[in-house]
Amino acid sequence: MSERAQTATRHVLRRVRVVLAVLVSCCALVGAVRLVAPATGGIDGEPAGVRGQLTFIREALDDGAGDAAQQQFPEGYFFLHALYGLSWVELGMREPAGAARDEAEREARWALGRLDSDAGRAAFSAELTPSYGVFYRGWTNWLRGGTLMLRPAGERDAGQVRRFAAESAALGAAFDDADSPYLTAYPGQAWPVDSTVAVASLRLHDTLLPARFGGTVERWLDGVRQRLDPRTGLLPHRVTPDTGEPVEVARGTSQSIIQRFLVDIDPDFAREQYTVFRDRYVVTPLGLGPTTREYPEGMDGPADVDSGPLPLGVSLSATVVTIGAAQVQGDASLAQGISGYGELLGVPVSTPWTKRYAFGLIPIGDAFVAWSKTARPWVAEPQDPPPAHLSGWWRLPLLSLLLLVGAAPWFPALRRWWRRRRAAGAGPEAPASALGEDRFPAAR
Repeated sequence: MSERAQTATRHVLRRVRVVLAVLVSCCALVGAVRLVAPATGGIDGEPAGVRGQLTFIREALDDGAGDAAQQQFPEGYFFLHALYGLSWVELGMREPAGAARDEAEREARWALGRLDSDAGRAAFSAELTPSYGVFYRGWTNWLRGGTLMLRPAGERDAGQVRRFAAESAALGAAFDDADSPYLTAYPGQAWPVDSTVAVASLRLHDTLLPARFGGTVERWLDGVRQRLDPRTGLLPHRVTPDTGEPVEVARGTSQSIIQRFLVDIDPDFAREQYTVFRDRYVVTPLGLGPTTREYPEGMDGPADVDSGPLPLGVSLSATVVTIGAAQVQGDASLAQGISGYGELLGVPVSTPWTKRYAFGLIPIGDAFVAWSKTARPWVAEPQDPPPAHLSGWWRLPLLSLLLLVGAAPWFPALRRWWRRRRAAGAGPEAPASALGEDRFPAAR
């Protein structure tokens, strides 16, 4: 290769190195901004980017994402539609009467219609009590009540009001007749989280319509307190279907949802449970960002389809849902902390119209993020914040790491510049080799 060609090649390589260095530094800067910028809006404000997420999710649903999710998760179709509808309800509650609230109601009722269909019920058994099980009946009742909340009492659809009252009555009767506070979701299987959602929907009924389930809820709470997980003092993950006795330790994937709903059933009991959950499950592995363990500290267990992989014992799905649990409890620092950490690690991609995480590969993940960031109590009054769990300095290690990453590509050029400066300070006798040949150190 000729000397001219070699010189040209060196210049090209220098330019490539400069471009790569700039890209790395810009990525580190963007990461730092995402880590510290507000990522939630509290119970009254609208989280930035959530409408873009919902636009993306609706497009994905129209393209068949619900059926695809069902192939990945046991309730994939159901959850993707339910969380989409519930997120719109949450946004609508933040809006005054008008076009924005009408849009929220329309989208939430569209999602409810998809659940109230053969496809929505396909994964569940009609032979259970109540029919299709407490998971299906509880979540749909909660969403149905949410759509009613978006209208003043005199403007609500009369058919939907009757349906909500009838569905609530069926749930209330099932709880009253059961020996256990936990109804079955599938034949021979019961998870406390599902009954928690259903009981919250009964509280919602008594807020929107004439109260009739106060005794049912109080009996449920008494039964729950008698059957707490002995290891943690929390509601267990799984129980025997007949008696409700714990058979599996409390786990992050169900606890994060339980803490989201329990506040609307009994705020005092909810605060007790949330404090224990936060102390036993919310951790900062390697001293970095806040995350949620699947099993309590000091205990490890297997991953499953609900928890996903468990690096360092952390469940990504439980971590996301903990944002909502923290927000309804007034724990703004934890909700913001997890959200900011997610903005750093979740690889969000935004356009003027949409936003998606992980390049949009898992729409149900976006649905959980949107639902968590829009969380607010539906029945209970806004909660006073609990004592802070996160140190105000928790971001410092991550910001230091980002600074190091952003500066690292420039270290060789800075080192060469420093060596030339020292060589120049040695006087005119300094050898030419010590001065270096490249007059543009930042380009190397």
